[in-house]
Amino acid sequence: MTATPPGTPTTSASMPSESPEQPTQPASSASPQPAQQSQSDGSLRTQLVRFIAVGVVCAVIDYGTTLLLDYVLGVPRGWAKAVGWVAGTTSAYFMNAKWTFNSKTSAKATVAVAILYLSTFAVQNILYKVVPMPLHSFELPKFVVDTISFVIAQGVATVTNFVMQRAFIFKQR
Repeated sequence: MTATPPGTPTTSASMPSESPEQPTQPASSASPQPAQQSQSDGSLRTQLVRFIAVGVVCAVIDYGTTLLLDYVLGVPRGWAKAVGWVAGTTSAYFMNAKWTFNSKTSAKATVAVAILYLSTFAVQNILYKVVPMPLHSFELPKFVVDTISFVIAQGVATVTNFVMQRAFIFKQR
């Protein structure tokens, strides 16, 4: 081995080749974080799309149960709506906690959601009873009136539930 005099620039030919250095990749390209982030994205858009998808599935559960009880089994309209709501709401809570907000259920969250859902249930039930009144003047079939009433009541409840759950119950810490 020859020593390089001080002040002399070193080149690869004059450097000892003990171990060639491997170029290092920047940490950002070595880490799969961007791909993971998009999969568990907590963005408003992702959560809203998921919330709506869950809402559609649970609205089918709610309305299907309501119609089954009312039209097939003859359960009074109010009771049928209440049972349908419980079925849809219970499903929505677990699906939204897990998939929409990527959160675990807890006793505190369950109580908060129960209070929220009970208050929106009251509003939803009032709308479901009040909306048909002006629609009857159009002489629409009962099924159409019930469907319009359901959609309006469900829409108000969905917007309220999303805003409250995202802002207070499943907020990102």
